Amino acid sequence: MNLILLAIIALGAIGLIASVLLYFASRKFAVHEDERIGQVSAVLPQANCGGCGFPGCAGFAGACVKAADAGSLEGLLCPVGGQPVMGQVADILGMKVEASAPKIAVVRCNGSCENRPRIAEFDGAESCKVLQMIGMGDTACSYGCYGCGDCTRQCKFDAIHINPETRLPEVDEEKCTACGACAKACPRQIIEIRLKGPKGRRVVVLCSNKDKGAMANKVCKASCIGCGKCVKTCDKFEAITLNRNLAYIDAEKCKMCLKCVDACPKHAIHAFNFPPRKPKVETPKTEEAV
Repeated sequence: MNLILLAIIALGAIGLIASVLLYFASRKFAVHEDERIGQVSAVLPQANCGGCGFPGCAGFAGACVKAADAGSLEGLLCPVGGQPVMGQVADILGMKVEASAPKIAVVRCNGSCENRPRIAEFDGAESCKVLQMIGMGDTACSYGCYGCGDCTRQCKFDAIHINPETRLPEVDEEKCTACGACAKACPRQIIEIRLKGPKGRRVVVLCSNKDKGAMANKVCKASCIGCGKCVKTCDKFEAITLNRNLAYIDAEKCKMCLKCVDACPKHAIHAFNFPPRKPKVETPKTEEAV
């Protein structure tokens, strides 16, 4: 009986000593989190999409508090919550945040089944990443969309889907938050996060083919051939550049005059959300006096 009692007393003493040691250790090595991090995190959408460039909403909240202590929230943006959420974050931290232009994901490829004929059939895994690893696709274009839907599976907002007829991804402008998950998932980097534009209007070159004109035209009827006609029409604003046989439109410089759309012989430049254009009325030629 005495042995059992001694064992109980010994175990109790060991537990008491351990608890005291743990108490002092917890006090010494405690990490005190700024309460503002929790407050900022509470107003974030908790999508944890990574579109802000940080590991989840908690990481973004910590970055906001750190930036506020440094004196500016410049460069920080929650793409899901947008300007309303950033306004709440600024209020919590006693800062001012400048309004940022909304953005959207754009698929820079128009290689539909009609424009880009299939030359092979692949029966393996339905994955763009797998096709990229083995270096093959079902068309001759080395730059266009595989159409397997890796981007759709990464979107947490159901904002991008594969059109069964064209086999190309299509972005739902109402749902897209410009988080960038689809762009990161695309192994050919044809999805770009661009400025949405006033009233959602924007002009984009829907092609990523960098081959020379003849080769690009051979693999896709809607490809950019690098002729440079669009560049010449935009010489006043210099919004279009030609690099490695591919035209690119700078959204910040583009005045949306649509001259480049008319100039492109391949119809590779597309204008989104513009009102229907009035047909041109040709004036009759007057006969020269004899």
